[in-house]
Amino acid sequence: MNTDLLKKYAALVIRVGVNLQKDQPLVIHAPITCADFVHALTSEGYDAGAYDVAVNWNDEEFAHIRFQKAASERFKEFPAWRKLFYDDHAARGAAFISIAASDPDLYSDIDPKRLTEANQAAGKALMDYRARLMSNKNTWCVVSVPTAAWAHKVFPNCSEAEAVEQLWAQILSAVRVSAEGDPIAAWQTHIARLQKTTAFLNAHAFSELHYQNGLGTDLRIELPKGHIWMGGAEKSAAGTVFAANLPTEEVYTLPKRDGVNGTVVASKPLHYNGNLISGFTLRFHEGKVVEYKAQQGEEHLKELLHTDEGASFLGEAALVPHDSPISKSGILFYNTLFDENASCHLALGKAYPTCIENGEDMTEDELRQHGVNHSLVHEDFMIGTADLTVIGQKPSGESVVIMENGNFTF
Repeated sequence: MNTDLLKKYAALVIRVGVNLQKDQPLVIHAPITCADFVHALTSEGYDAGAYDVAVNWNDEEFAHIRFQKAASERFKEFPAWRKLFYDDHAARGAAFISIAASDPDLYSDIDPKRLTEANQAAGKALMDYRARLMSNKNTWCVVSVPTAAWAHKVFPNCSEAEAVEQLWAQILSAVRVSAEGDPIAAWQTHIARLQKTTAFLNAHAFSELHYQNGLGTDLRIELPKGHIWMGGAEKSAAGTVFAANLPTEEVYTLPKRDGVNGTVVASKPLHYNGNLISGFTLRFHEGKVVEYKAQQGEEHLKELLHTDEGASFLGEAALVPHDSPISKSGILFYNTLFDENASCHLALGKAYPTCIENGEDMTEDELRQHGVNHSLVHEDFMIGTADLTVIGQKPSGESVVIMENGNFTF
């Protein structure tokens, strides 16, 4: 990887992604195979005035061995010292960078119940930490860099080196990093464009969205009063503007918890818990998934939906034009960070409190009263197609075509 491009990418993540402030702690979650990029982020972090930088390394091969061989009771536990690591840094106002780069087939031979129990244990232990991030009490950003296993999945007909090189090229293109351009300026323009879209949607204050396409999706999503469309950049409780995902092409809001009815068909596979769930259909009644099926990974879909009560309700509705740059690449990334930015998508589980007026300051009970879903999970899945139509209905009864043939009409 070109050192100058790596430095540009790291600077983008630090200056735009988390927008690190002077004397702010920085925490990086990363696979050990991404050490070069972590080093670049660390250097840029200190250059930006970081109070200090901490790295939480993870090792996929170690995790796989543990899931294979450890006693099943271990996956119902979450170490107190790990909880303290997250809670302590979050309480001190740290910025959090997560590098999402995993082998899509890593846990294909692991009992799904072990994976679910581990997720439940982590979700309960880290509930306060995750609530802080989803309420933007801390700045945070999810990014990615290639790993050999992931690159081989995306480009199976290439050698390992060629696959990694091609995936690097696609990632840098998606985050607008190039040798000749200024990625920070490019992102400022891109963010402004996304915020024009959110302004249009917020001005209409739709009460319902109706999705239809040729795959069989026919879904109505009620939006709660006071919902907010967001996209491009967000603002932390301290007033720092940051971009939570690099790349991002979406605008998103939250559905009313009990206001989702109809059928939705996934248009791309979902990478969940080191496994792929593909060809799946969900039927909703009064907000809840009441019927589901999948061509592949149905047992993993079942485990996801049964994680807790809120996992079978929606927490996000996001709109992405079919002609977005990532969609135009024609590549299936097997990585939600990229695939969700090539397609309109929904998320099962917890909603972002920031998507309803004053939600970041509400308790869970208050959020529930406003129709906001709560769960230990938040899993995006893709539903966008080239023939998708999305019609918004206003409280007055007026209908507005928001998307036609997969793209915005305005």
